[in-house]
Amino acid sequence: MKGILGRKIGMTQVFTKSGKLIPVTVVEVEKNVVTQIKTKENDGYDAIQLGFGNTREKLATKASAGHTAKAQTTPKRFFREIKGVDINSYTLGQEISADIFTPGEVVDVTGTTKGKGFQGVIKRHGQSRGPMGHGSHYHRRPGSMGTMRPMRVFKGKKLAGHMGTLTVTIQNLEVVAVDTENNVILVSGNIPGPKKGLVIIKSAVKANGKVNAMEELVSYDVEEPVLEEVNETQEEQVQEDVTLEKPVVEETAEVSEAEETTKEEN
Repeated sequence: MKGILGRKIGMTQVFTKSGKLIPVTVVEVEKNVVTQIKTKENDGYDAIQLGFGNTREKLATKASAGHTAKAQTTPKRFFREIKGVDINSYTLGQEISADIFTPGEVVDVTGTTKGKGFQGVIKRHGQSRGPMGHGSHYHRRPGSMGTMRPMRVFKGKKLAGHMGTLTVTIQNLEVVAVDTENNVILVSGNIPGPKKGLVIIKSAVKANGKVNAMEELVSYDVEEPVLEEVNETQEEQVQEDVTLEKPVVEETAEVSEAEETTKEEN
């Protein structure tokens, strides 16, 4: 088990050599710092605590600043634990970068979904609305609250309320590419949360360390020869337009000469 913290940047798409299109989510992964190592003897379980995102010392509390000072690092904004890791392979203050994962590795991604505020039952639970005309007074209400007995609403009744801001984990996603220069990881499919939202990438629980064979990706940037061809075609079109305009000018000149001869004869 291993993991890293990052920020969701957005979605894009990449292509393989065989022409397969893969939708991916771009996750910016700055260097994480191991701020604490928990053991069974002291804490009852084995885990590491990662710090992510630098913050100003002015905004950090004394407790947080003192906690990060033990790891000899700057104050961090986010702290998350990764359980089930081999604590012997980590040291306090160690930096973890994007190269901890490899392309083809199966991972679980955890994030916080977008907040929608207070919503009704139609948007929150997907219920159907009532008729909108013919004297109906039932449109977007939740409907029956239950049976006549026991004269109360049962627990779990789907009603209006706060929607979103839930911690959601999407399992068995695939690492498509790892860019160590830009500290970016491309994960197949979509992941929960808004742009710039905090996400946790961990080894998949159900995959048992599975690593899929990945096809080689291709670059789809516009090359210079393509731009030269476009310029050549534009020049040819301009020349054709000029040749088309010349006969029109000659015809107008012939018409003007004919009009002058008729005026002289009169």
